[in-house]
Amino acid sequence: MEAKAILKYARISPRKVKIVCDLIRGKDTKTAQAILMNTPKAASELMLKLLKSACANAENNFEMDPDNLYVSETYANPGPILKRGMPRAQGRMYRINKRTSHITIVVAEKE
Repeated sequence: MEAKAILKYARISPRKVKIVCDLIRGKDTKTAQAILMNTPKAASELMLKLLKSACANAENNFEMDPDNLYVSETYANPGPILKRGMPRAQGRMYRINKRTSHITIVVAEKE
């Protein structure tokens, strides 16, 4: 049985989130929480909140034991890009892409 939590339209680049995803994939939830609390990345705060949500979903909706949970999947997909402009010389404009992410964490119970 699996439980998951999804964060959509997070205002952070998926490239930055994937670094943090790789840190916790396959770890048990207590270890993953400890890693996220001590990682100085902007994405770790979002991922910690999302991990706690996935654990709560597993415990309350699927009646899983919270001590036997581990992070089975975690990934960040790109969301829509907010396109902004920066004024440049001679009246030109350079595009600035403000990227968004859809972050998913799936937790499962160990056999």
